[in-house]
Amino acid sequence: MVVSVTGTRLIRGAHDIPVMADCLFRKSIVEESDGLILPGGMPGAKNLMLHDGLRKALIAHSQKGTIIAAICAAPMVLGKYGLLRGRRATCYPGFEKELTEAVLVDEMVVTDDNIITAKGPSAAMDFAFTLAGRFVDRQMIARLRYDMCFY
Repeated sequence: MVVSVTGTRLIRGAHDIPVMADCLFRKSIVEESDGLILPGGMPGAKNLMLHDGLRKALIAHSQKGTIIAAICAAPMVLGKYGLLRGRRATCYPGFEKELTEAVLVDEMVVTDDNIITAKGPSAAMDFAFTLAGRFVDRQMIARLRYDMCFY
């Protein structure tokens, strides 16, 4: 489910591509989810960082150990709230200083327990397969990769 933190369901990404969110941020929806995935891009990642309800949800999910994933600039949100302290993480080049107390890893996708971070747009497919791998077995991921010609 795509949730907007902007107060409107129509969201425009970093490249001005419109996306219609399924709903506006509601504490109950976000807290009851199986995990949170933060998209990258600016100023979107900064908007996520400024949303107090999302901050509380991220902390709650961190305490429960559910999946928290962020790609591109969005790992800075996790860094801002101390969720990367002592954890391995990656992000879009230039945002490393925002990953407060993280163990920086120069890889496309990094998993540290329940936290998954990815470097940027070229990591999107590996990021997606890594996330899917939390819900289905390796054989299914291998089949997906093969069927999608992503060898």
